[in-house]
Amino acid sequence: MGSTLDRGALLHKRYRIIEILGQGGMGSVYRAVDENLGMDVAVKENLFTSDEYARQFRLEAVILANLRHPNLPRVTDHFVIGDQGQYLIMDYIEGEDLRQRMERNGSVSEEEAILIGVAMCDALQYLHTRKPSVIHRDVKPGNVRITPDGHIFLVDFGLAKLVKGSQATTTGARAMTPGYSPPEQYGTARTDPRTDVYSLGATLYAALTGIIPEDGLARAMDNVDLTPVRKRNPKVSRKLASAIEKAMAIRPEERFQTAEDFKLALATSNIKTQRLEGEIIVQPAPQVSESGENGRLAQEVLPEENPPPPPPPASKPRNSKPRKRKSRGTGLWIFFSFFLLIILAGVLLVIFFSSRIPAGFLAFLASPTSAPAVTSLSAADPTKALLVQNKTAVPTLTNSPTSTRMIIPTPTKTLAPAFLPSLTPTPNQILAPTSTPLGGGYSQIAFASTRTGTPQIFIMNSDGSDLRQITEMVDGACQPDWSPNGLRIVFISPCPARQNNHPGAQLFVINVDGSGLVELPKMEGSGFDPAWSPDGSRIAFASLKNANPQIYVMNLNDYLVTQLTSASGDVLMPDWSRQPAWSPDGKQIVYTGHSLLTNALQIWVMSDVGQEQTFLIHRGATNWDFLPSWSPDGNTIIFNETSGPQELGWLMVFDYEHRQNSEAVLFRPGSYGNHGSYSADGLWVIDESLDTARADSADYHIYIVKNVKGNAPISLPGSPEASDFDPDWRPYAP
Repeated sequence: MGSTLDRGALLHKRYRIIEILGQGGMGSVYRAVDENLGMDVAVKENLFTSDEYARQFRLEAVILANLRHPNLPRVTDHFVIGDQGQYLIMDYIEGEDLRQRMERNGSVSEEEAILIGVAMCDALQYLHTRKPSVIHRDVKPGNVRITPDGHIFLVDFGLAKLVKGSQATTTGARAMTPGYSPPEQYGTARTDPRTDVYSLGATLYAALTGIIPEDGLARAMDNVDLTPVRKRNPKVSRKLASAIEKAMAIRPEERFQTAEDFKLALATSNIKTQRLEGEIIVQPAPQVSESGENGRLAQEVLPEENPPPPPPPASKPRNSKPRKRKSRGTGLWIFFSFFLLIILAGVLLVIFFSSRIPAGFLAFLASPTSAPAVTSLSAADPTKALLVQNKTAVPTLTNSPTSTRMIIPTPTKTLAPAFLPSLTPTPNQILAPTSTPLGGGYSQIAFASTRTGTPQIFIMNSDGSDLRQITEMVDGACQPDWSPNGLRIVFISPCPARQNNHPGAQLFVINVDGSGLVELPKMEGSGFDPAWSPDGSRIAFASLKNANPQIYVMNLNDYLVTQLTSASGDVLMPDWSRQPAWSPDGKQIVYTGHSLLTNALQIWVMSDVGQEQTFLIHRGATNWDFLPSWSPDGNTIIFNETSGPQELGWLMVFDYEHRQNSEAVLFRPGSYGNHGSYSADGLWVIDESLDTARADSADYHIYIVKNVKGNAPISLPGSPEASDFDPDWRPYAP
C-alpha cells in the first residue's frame, strides 16, 4: 500500500495538495489546487494494488468521465502512478448530503422530498438510457448531495455496473446498504434499472419519516412488512406515500419500470410540483461543514469530530395560527405547575444519586464510545450513527437479532467423561488490580509468541513490562482467552504456528501463574477459537467435528457440549461458523459465518443457545469480515476486514447499540491490524500487525492504541525474529 500525500506535494506535476480530507483502508481524499487552471479540485486516491480494486477504481473513473448531466458530478482526470496508487480528479463541490440534512432537521418536507426525488429520477433516467446502460446500485441519503445554492447531485459510483444488451459486461462490487437495497441486490436476482428505483424510493421514505425502512431481504423472506409511510408520518399525502411504496415493491415487476415513470408519479402527487421546469433547486443548508463530492468521499474514510445530536421530534410549523394572549390566571397556573415540577425533579435527583452507580457505567461515560454514531472512518471516534433516529419508532432491520430467518439447530450433547477435571484456581501469585491509564483493572495482556520457538502463552503488563511465560506445551499453545475473573486462561494446543485453522487442537485451562494445567474433555475433530462466557460457567468454541467448522458450547459444571450452529443448506445462512465472542451480558454470541451466496465471510449474531441467528454485518463480496469482539459496555463490536481472503487486514467497528441505523467504519485509518481486543475500561484497544519497522518482516507484533482521535498506535516490546499474536486483554471483575 502506498503512503498518503503530504500537504504541498505536487501530484502528477499538476495538482498541489492543500489538505487531507479523509483517509483509511480504501485510500484517501484530498483537497488540491489544479495549478494549470487555478481552481480547487477533489482528489480521490486508491491505495490498493489488487487487480479487483484497480479494476473497480478504473470502472468508476470511466463511468464518471463520460457523464454529462446537471445532477451528476464530473471527473476531469484519472491516472495511475506506478505502485503508489490510482487517482480520480473531480470538481470541488460544496454542500451537505441528504443524510446530514435529515440529521439536522429530523426529516424533510413533502415538497422538498418530491423535488429531490424528481432530480434523482432525472439523473437515474439519464444513467439508465446510456449505451451501455449504467446502474448506480448505491442510491441512499449519503449519496445525494445538496450544494450551497440548492443544486442536487447523485454521487459515488463505486458500486455501479455497465450493462450492454441483457448482459452485464462490466460489474462493480456487489454490496448492500440495509434498508436501501432491494432483495435482488443480495444476490437473489440480476440488478437492473428497477434496482435504483427501489433504492430511491427507500431514500425518500427515510427522508420523509426520519426512519430507515425495513430491509428488502428481510421483507422478501416474509419476516417483516414495510411500515406504511403515513404510519410513520401522517402529514405525507396519500398519493406521495403510494408512489414511494410502489417504488419499494419487493418484486421488480411491481415497481415503476423506469425512473421516468417514478418521476411522473412524484411530480403529480402534489399540486405545487406538477409543473416543474428547468433545473430543480431546494433550500440550501444554513451552514456548510463539509464540501461537495470530496466531502462525501471524506465520509467514507473519516468521521465527524463529535456525534450529531438526535433530530428534534416533529413539531408544528411556526406561526401556523395567531398567538393568543394568555390571561393572568393562566400565567399563575403555569408558574405554579412549574414550581411543582421543580420540587418533583429535586426528589427524583435525590433518589437517583442516593443509589449506587455502577463503576462500569462511570467508565462507560468517560469512554469516547459512550455515545457512538456511525458516519465515517476513524481511529478515534469509531462509531457514529449513519442516521440518528427518534428511538420511539425504530424498525427491526436485517441487522437486528429478530429480523431474519431463524435457524434453531437441534442441540446435540456429548456426554462428559468419567473423569471431570477440576477448574478451581490455585495460583501461587494473584496480582491486585491497579488504577492505571493503560486499560484499568489488572492492566495485563495475554498473547501467544514464538519467542521460545514453538508458540507459547505469555503474559505482560499493558506497557510491555513484567513479561512472563505461563505454558510449556510440547506441541505449542495459542488463542488465549481469559476467564471473566481474570484468574485463568483457556487456550488451544497443538499450535505449531500462527495460522487460521487448527485441526486436531484441543482446549486447555491454566491458572494465571502457570499452575493448575487442565485439559478439557476432548472434542471429536478439534476444539479451537475458545471464548469464556461472562458468568464463567461456559466456554464457546469452534470444532471441525463435521468437516466444516461449527460453534459449540461446553458447560463447565457438567462438561456437556451443545452444538449451536449447523449447515442448513439455506444459501442465506452460513454454511460454516467460527470465532464466537460473548456479549457482556452473556445473552448473545457474535461470530464469523461463511456465506454460500457471496463466498465471503460475514459477521452474525445469535442468542447464547443458538437461536435467532441473524446476519449483522456484511460489506460486499470483496470484503471479508471476521474475528469479532465486543466492547466491555456492549455498545460496539470490533472486527477484522480484508479485501478478500488475505491474511492481514484492518480493524473495523460497528455501533451495535444503534445497529438499525449503523454502518461499520474503520477504527484506525491508514493502519493494518488483526485480532482487536478492548481493555477492561474500554478506553484502549490492542491488536496484532506486521512489524512495521522491517519492510520484509513476516513477524507479527502487538500494538496498543487509545480509543481517542489523534492517538497513534504504540508498539509493545517484541522479540527479533519472533511473532507475537492472539492478544487478549485481562478482564477485571470487582
